[in-house]
Amino acid sequence: MGKGEELTTTKYLIHAQITANGIVEKPDVVGAVFGQTEGLLSNDLDLRELQRTGRIGRIQVNIHSNSGRAKGEIVIPSSLDRVETAILAASLETINRVGPCEAKIHTTKVEDVRAVKREQVVNRAKEIYKNMVESVGPTSMRMIEEVREAMRVHEISEYGEDRLPAGPSIHTSDAIIVVEGRSDVLNLLKYGIKNTVAVEGVSVPRSIGELSKKRTTTAFVDGDRGGELILKELLQIGEVDYITRAPKGKEVEDLEKDEVLVALRDKVPTAQFLATTNILNDSGNSNNHKKENNRHNRRHQKYNRNEKQKHVKEPEPEVEDDEVTLMKDMLKEFEGTGCGAILDEALNMTKEVEVENIYEEIKNIEGTADTVIFDGVISQRMVDVASEKGIKKLVAFKSMNIVKKPQNVKIITIN
Repeated sequence: MGKGEELTTTKYLIHAQITANGIVEKPDVVGAVFGQTEGLLSNDLDLRELQRTGRIGRIQVNIHSNSGRAKGEIVIPSSLDRVETAILAASLETINRVGPCEAKIHTTKVEDVRAVKREQVVNRAKEIYKNMVESVGPTSMRMIEEVREAMRVHEISEYGEDRLPAGPSIHTSDAIIVVEGRSDVLNLLKYGIKNTVAVEGVSVPRSIGELSKKRTTTAFVDGDRGGELILKELLQIGEVDYITRAPKGKEVEDLEKDEVLVALRDKVPTAQFLATTNILNDSGNSNNHKKENNRHNRRHQKYNRNEKQKHVKEPEPEVEDDEVTLMKDMLKEFEGTGCGAILDEALNMTKEVEVENIYEEIKNIEGTADTVIFDGVISQRMVDVASEKGIKKLVAFKSMNIVKKPQNVKIITIN
């Protein structure tokens, strides 16, 4: 096997220290490693067979003698799985002689080569990106933005006779988000939110009112006077289940990803929103209150109908809101990797984790963490420790035997 092939197939490097009470050479050490482990393990883990089939690489020995004693390091490249590599590493410690001398071998660590490579890739990617940004002038930036805009425009859809700008999921999603204009739809599309529709003006089209009676509807408006006017109109002709607004003085089209996610996460039921604002009171018309009460009752009836049809056990009315969709998209990136991540509230990765260590990783979390997402199965034990640590969301491909679900932990699975 050539050196290049060995490097490409290596997953782990076994590092071990050797000490001998006499002068020994590299061939003595290699001979002892092969000879004294032979027959110790099953044929599947016989070193000679493993090296013949290329599952372990060339044994590297760096040894030197001083004052009649020898000391050095042994490195064995392995493309076995983690458990087999650990067994092999432990078997080295059974060697007690090298050549004519008494010797002792101690395995110091097993290095994950892929983790080192990933770190190198990330660091190099940062350098490359930095150079790209520094070399991109204003003209290039405009071109980049034009291409990005074209890609988003290609994805945008239309709804109803008025051909209102909408996300591609508007026709199929059980939950919709009503925004003010085309730019808002484009901005949310940029962050993967596709169940949007724009009213395109202060006068809300009747088609939006009718759609809001059939779907679980969230109104997401600007944090200014214009946003209030559209919200009032929407409440008059439609049935809005939830309301959220951009930060005061900001528009939905200008929000960054974390601002969008916070706004959608903090949406409130319409009745609660109206109880804390006087948005409908400034008209002075008591009929408005009567109409809103009637709409509020109809919303409850719509919610109950939806619950019966969908057999939803969770307390939230939406089958799948934008946050859940985003979580599922992020989860797909971990599929088949055996890895996961711990995220903060802004969904920035604070730590990458191995699935087999996921319980311990959650148990040892220090500080604040919002979400744990991983390529595996959510268990009751994991739910319990996540609740203790203040984790708000567990995201995985499936859950199993969850008998007791804490109120403060949201479980999101592909199914």
